Amino acid sequence: MLTYAALSPHPPLIVPYIGAERLKDVEPTVTAMKQVADRIAQTRPETVIFFTPHGNVFADAITALVEPNLYGDFSNFGCRQQGQTYPNDLELLNEIGRLCSDADIPMVAIDEGLAAKYRFQATLDHGILVPLHYLREGGCQDIAVVALSVAYLPLADLYQVGLLIRKAAETLKRRIAIVASGDMSHHLTNDGPYSFHPDGPRFDKLMKDLLSVGDVAGILEIPEQLRENAGECGYRSVIMMLGALDGLSFKPQVFSYEGPFGVGYLVAGFEPDKDRRASILEQLRQQEKRALEARRQAESMPVRWARMVLEEYIRTGKRPLLPDDMKDLQEGRAGTFVSLKKKGQLRGCIGTITASRPNLAEEIAANAISAGTQDYRFEPLEAQELDDLVYSVDILGKPEAATRDQLDPKKYGVIVSAGGKRGLLLPDLEGVDTVEQQLQIALQKAGISSREPYNIERFKVTRYT
Repeated sequence: MLTYAALSPHPPLIVPYIGAERLKDVEPTVTAMKQVADRIAQTRPETVIFFTPHGNVFADAITALVEPNLYGDFSNFGCRQQGQTYPNDLELLNEIGRLCSDADIPMVAIDEGLAAKYRFQATLDHGILVPLHYLREGGCQDIAVVALSVAYLPLADLYQVGLLIRKAAETLKRRIAIVASGDMSHHLTNDGPYSFHPDGPRFDKLMKDLLSVGDVAGILEIPEQLRENAGECGYRSVIMMLGALDGLSFKPQVFSYEGPFGVGYLVAGFEPDKDRRASILEQLRQQEKRALEARRQAESMPVRWARMVLEEYIRTGKRPLLPDDMKDLQEGRAGTFVSLKKKGQLRGCIGTITASRPNLAEEIAANAISAGTQDYRFEPLEAQELDDLVYSVDILGKPEAATRDQLDPKKYGVIVSAGGKRGLLLPDLEGVDTVEQQLQIALQKAGISSREPYNIERFKVTRYT
């Protein structure tokens, strides 16, 4: 059962042997952390589950540390004091992983071997160690720990992870507490770690006000742009924590808020009670479904054809006939790319640089099937995934020779070539903001070293959604 949930900031300077004399500048936060630790200790949890934004954060999967014993210290912050080791609740973690798998929410297990191979983090990060210090000092010395990192999954998935954690604890009859680790805005002042942005204090006030009354729906509806402008790191941890409270009545309490160094520190606690209330998860899923249905109703002809082809092929192994109202796609020839996204993440993308088939309909159909079944980066699509896919179709213009200074990653795609090697990158891709980024990715795809001579071509794209 869930005994208590809390939101904790995580600046190492609030740990006495690190902050030393600076501790007086964060007295409200320190006092509040002690109060929350005392509340958690009073509920006698067997395991404390932490959500951290400073562990192994992936775009498309929750990650969990899975070594039997979890160690952490503050050596990264110049502290030579010996760290601490905590037992990992592997039985609970396995049950959480099973439930996430059943819900089609990816979870990656990070052990020391995987961490060494890919340079992941195998130890507890400061997002966990800071609140753990106060829990240990507050009487929770004998607890087990589960360390989960947040992910850039859809909010509904993060929220559901929280609920699945509670269900896993109930299945095992485990008493758990949850700590959502995260600071608020990092843009409160110009003398902080980042420059001031007016959305910084706006975001912090909104979070404080909504958490103080337990307005879960209001927190879920905070605009992404506001969160991004605020430069927060705790929002996704909070969403996972609130998911663990889904369907439960609870008593919220904000213990403190301050922003002494240009970063917002908010400490809050949530005490579940026996009363029930309506689940928000189903509402979130229905909103997702309506949004996808609206997108499907408005999709362009090339996208509708790509979707029809791929759905029919995955379900029956056959391709449909081109409908009469799509005969215009039999006119003209061009290279095309078909891109598939699932829950905001790429699920497949295959295309042709120049026309290789008799007409656009054939080009789109072939690339749609390839995107769903032959993109080496992904497993072939399964039928149960089709309803979650978002499609786009790019029709390429004729490539033309170009120099670096004639490129624009938002306006033009790029083709690089050397010998028999060739690589292409589409324009206007998320995270590709500079010419150097665009060229580097295209060269990597082609297997061309940036130190060897290569040719550059650019092309325009008509993107259909």
